[in-house]
Amino acid sequence: MSTLLPHLLAESAGIEAFLALLDQEEQAMADGRFKELPALTARKARLQERMAELDRQREAAQLTLGFAAGRAGADAAAGAGGEAVCAAWATLLGLAERAKAANRRNAAMVFGHLDFTQNALRFLRDSGQMFYGPDGARKAAGGAGTRLALG
Repeated sequence: MSTLLPHLLAESAGIEAFLALLDQEEQAMADGRFKELPALTARKARLQERMAELDRQREAAQLTLGFAAGRAGADAAAGAGGEAVCAAWATLLGLAERAKAANRRNAAMVFGHLDFTQNALRFLRDSGQMFYGPDGARKAAGGAGTRLALG
């Protein structure tokens, strides 16, 4: 049964790396460093692909050991694998829950920023005033542009 242990440890390491990326993503949003998000998203996507591959490898190992695919088979394989395998499986499940919660938190932050931006745009559009002209210069109350911000 020890053949399952390396798979569980590899998956745990992948989730820990994913958690670190989620923390970086959260900090970038909190600090307003939105230009960093595309690179972080690309790294997250690559890591998710890697974790999916590790999951397939672990599931293949559990099938080879005579256990069913899916969560029930993984639970059974871990239970039959001894103390170290049970502990590694429990750690993996805990990390997965933490990653799910962190991902939801970051998604809520993204949607919060998106809602704010959409509301601000709606306000500007519905106000009937042109705050900025086509050249990007702020319009004064009388409609004449001012270049104070450019100088």
